[in-house]
Amino acid sequence: MKARIKWVEGATFLGESGSGHAVVMDGPPESGGRNLGVRPMEMLLLGMGGCASFDVVSILKKSRQPITDCIAEITAQRADDEPKVFTQIHIHFIVSGEGLKEKQVARAVSLSAEKYCSASIMLGKTAKISHDYQIRGGVDE
Repeated sequence: MKARIKWVEGATFLGESGSGHAVVMDGPPESGGRNLGVRPMEMLLLGMGGCASFDVVSILKKSRQPITDCIAEITAQRADDEPKVFTQIHIHFIVSGEGLKEKQVARAVSLSAEKYCSASIMLGKTAKISHDYQIRGGVDE
């Protein structure tokens, strides 16, 4: 896997993934940025949320669950001193579908957190990671 980050100006950087996709990262004005893109540390949370959501949706589909939507809301705290690593991260999944089995949703969230999501497992080396879920739509036992 490869990535390339090009400094544009001030605190603005253009990141290009090995698969050819680009994203703008920028800092706040007080750090010389123009607020043109997400902060690099926000990118870490977005990556973790994408990784975990991919797992949950994939596991539920493989379990033949009638999933229609999945949202991951993430809150995080960082250390006060440098390096300002994440110290706590919480992922709240909102999974939608008529007739989802709660046991299957719980299993998907747990498997993602404990086995499959490389990003959350890696960030878990410095942060206490927690997760929960909510099911929208009719639930089957």
